[in-house]
Amino acid sequence: MHRPIVLCFVDYYLPGFRAGGPTRTIANLVDMLGDEFDIRIVTRDRDFGDTKPYEGMKIDGWNQVGKAKVFYASAATLSLKGLRKVIRETEHDAVYLNSFLSPKMTGLPLLLRRLKQVPAKPWILAPRGEFAPAALAAKALKKRIYLLASRAAGLYDGLTWQASAPHEAQDIRSVLGSLAKRVFIAPDLPRAPSEAVQDRLPIASRRPERPLRLVFLSRLAPVKNLDFLLDVLSTVRREVELTIHGLQENAKYWQQCEAKLAALPANVRASYEGAVMPEDVPHAFSKHDLFVFPSRGENFGHVVLESLSAGTPVLVSDRTPWQGGESDALEVLSLDKPEAWRDAIERWSSLDTSERSIRRDDALDFAYDYIEHRAGIEECRQLFLDAMGLSAEATPAVRTRGRRATMSVGRRAARPAAKVAARPAEHSDAWSDAAIAARSVA
Repeated sequence: MHRPIVLCFVDYYLPGFRAGGPTRTIANLVDMLGDEFDIRIVTRDRDFGDTKPYEGMKIDGWNQVGKAKVFYASAATLSLKGLRKVIRETEHDAVYLNSFLSPKMTGLPLLLRRLKQVPAKPWILAPRGEFAPAALAAKALKKRIYLLASRAAGLYDGLTWQASAPHEAQDIRSVLGSLAKRVFIAPDLPRAPSEAVQDRLPIASRRPERPLRLVFLSRLAPVKNLDFLLDVLSTVRREVELTIHGLQENAKYWQQCEAKLAALPANVRASYEGAVMPEDVPHAFSKHDLFVFPSRGENFGHVVLESLSAGTPVLVSDRTPWQGGESDALEVLSLDKPEAWRDAIERWSSLDTSERSIRRDDALDFAYDYIEHRAGIEECRQLFLDAMGLSAEATPAVRTRGRRATMSVGRRAARPAAKVAARPAEHSDAWSDAAIAARSVA
């Protein structure tokens, strides 16, 4: 059976990892839906911040990477002429853009579309949280000018917009108004579960009584809010340990954090351990009792689910789509109440080894339940099929569920999962009437 072809544009892709969420989102999409859709990815020939192209990859040509074909574009190809050639010569049924603000991977393809220099196909744009108030506030003038210019050029007429959650659909409509006529909610997909993951998880829980081990693992940028966490820790009265992992992408911000690190009280021991390779993230999380993530805004937050999948509970801010209350392993706190973060950390530090072990099992149960029942595979599948005007029979009947029994030997049964139906943020007459359940993942 012919698989529908999705031509995907994203600034950075595997083997790169420094760009964070968007790279992981597309990799997970390929892993989950690559058997049903022929996904062809156009991306840069190097990772974020690198000065040299990837080694061992064909540049300005197609490479088989997992279930996807990947075109690593040189700087010369990332032009109107170069991208016109790539799009015209690549068979596709839909074009999938993965940023609103990327000049090369979104702006130029949309301009080619507007000038009618490429085939008339359905186009889908996923802004990946770029319309969130916190995201728009950074370099606000530059973004405002770009938005005004691109709107005036008519680049967004007739697009389908992907929102990862209802709140992002609201952000898109708030910024674009009548231009956002077709906004569909299809969540970012999580990483597929590993069958061997349980063998490396309960590291922290086996250790004798000791101070609570906290971890912060994310990009070291203002939006991730490490400075807030350090301010909270300066008021904590119990003994705790903090490990910081992440890329220093903002030198001035890291200097501010270093000053706060130096001022921490003696009962708080903190260390910066650098970045973590993607394959080492589960192990890095598993060595700690609690992941503290006071982000100022997330579109998905893969790192939260990765922590839970490693058996490490999470404290997360209320500026993400994560919902608290259904598991002791996930607690959502307001950034307007730093004292609540202090109290939560002190409460966690009072738990003994046995209680921490129970919370680790809660985290694993929550993660497996989400991946099994609420991962959003059906919504993403339907997003592409609807944009292309195809029925479900247009793709091979491939299902990825039913894995948990082989992975969670000896674990407690998962909690009942909410059923989630895909529908657009508007035009509900074209979709199921079932309401979208409250989601736990950004």
